[in-house]
Amino acid sequence: MAAVGIIAEFNPFHSGHEFLLNQTRLRAQNDPIVVLMSGNYVQRGEVAIMDKWSRAQAALQSGADLVLELPFASAVQAADRFALGAVTALTQVGVDRLAFGVEDANLNFPYLGKKIAEIPQQHRDFKDYTQTYSTQYNQMVAREVGYEVSQPNAILGLAYAVSNYQLGEPLQLIAVNRIGGGHDASLERSGVVQSASAIRNLIQQQGQTADLAPWLPATERAQLLQQLVYPSWNSLFPFLKYRLETASITELQTIYQMSEGLEYKLKAEIHVARNFTEFLRQVKSKRYTYSRLRRLCLYTLLNVTPEDVAMSEKQPSLCVLGYSKRGRKYLRHLRKHSEVTLISRVDRKRAREGSLQLQVRVDRLFEQLMGVDQNFGRRPIEV
Repeated sequence: MAAVGIIAEFNPFHSGHEFLLNQTRLRAQNDPIVVLMSGNYVQRGEVAIMDKWSRAQAALQSGADLVLELPFASAVQAADRFALGAVTALTQVGVDRLAFGVEDANLNFPYLGKKIAEIPQQHRDFKDYTQTYSTQYNQMVAREVGYEVSQPNAILGLAYAVSNYQLGEPLQLIAVNRIGGGHDASLERSGVVQSASAIRNLIQQQGQTADLAPWLPATERAQLLQQLVYPSWNSLFPFLKYRLETASITELQTIYQMSEGLEYKLKAEIHVARNFTEFLRQVKSKRYTYSRLRRLCLYTLLNVTPEDVAMSEKQPSLCVLGYSKRGRKYLRHLRKHSEVTLISRVDRKRAREGSLQLQVRVDRLFEQLMGVDQNFGRRPIEV
C-alpha cells in the first residue's frame, strides 16, 4: 500500500495546516495520509501549547488518516537531525511521498538536496566563532550550491531533501506553497491564515482565546478554551532555575549537547535572571542561536544525556496517537509488513527501554504542568 507523509508539529493546528492537508489529499487520492507529529516538545526547544492528543485529534478531524508520534530524540533537534529522524521513520512505515509547505514550491528540492549532501566534509567544518553554526551553514550552501537559504520552511524542506538523498531517495518530495503569515510573522487580524507562533503569542502573552475563531478549527478552539494552563518557557523557568542552581558542574557536563563550557555560563547567569527571556539574552552569544540554547535548556531541564539519545535511536518505536477508518486499515497493513515497532498502548514493561522510555520520562514534566496523563491509560483516537 502507498501512503503520503507529512512531518508536523501543529503547535497549534491552524487553517494553514488545514490547507496543507487539503492539498495533500488532492495528491494522495485514496491513499492514506500519515502524519508524523512531534509530541509535547518541539523542534526549537519549546514545550507545545496543547498536548499531543489534542493536536492529533485536530489533524484527524481535518483529513489526516494516521497520526504517529515522532520520538523526542528526533523531535527536539537541529533541522538536519530532525529531518533525518523523521524521514527515516516515514520510510519505515511505508510512506512513498512526503508533502511539506514552503515559501517557494517551485524550487527543485531533490536537486538541491543532492547538491548539498555532496558538499565535501571539509567545507562543513566551521571555525568562525563570531557567527552561529546556522549562519555559516547558510553561507556555505549559498556559496556551494548557488541558493541562499533564509526562510525557516525552506531550510526544513532542504533538510528533508538532503535526508531523503542520503537514504537513497525513498520518497517523492511534494512541495506545497504556504499561504498566509510566515513562520515568525506577527499577527495580522485581517489574514485568513496566521502563523502558529503568532497564535501562541496571542494566547500566552495576551491571554486571548476568544478571538481565535477565524484561524483554528472549532473543536480545537473549544479545547484551548477549556485549558487551565498554556505551557511555555515562562511556566518551565522556575523548574529550570532550580535544576541549574542545584546541579553541579560535573552533573551538567553529562547533559546532551552541553559543550564548550556552556555549563559554566548557564550556571552563572541563572542565579541573577528573573525570567527565561532575560536568561537567554544573557547566555546568547554570536556562536549560538536561540533555538540551540532553548534545546540545551530543555535537555538540561529534562536531564537528557547522550546515552538516552543513543538508546532511543538504537531502539526506536512509534506511538500511535490516532487514526481514521482508512488509517486503521493502513495500520493493520503495517503490523503485517513493517518491521518498526508500533505502540498503540503504553505499558510499563515497554516503557523501560528505547525511545519509549525517554518519551515517557520527559512527558512526566508536561503532565505536572497539565495535570493529565500523556501515556499510560491512553488509547489512540478514532475518528
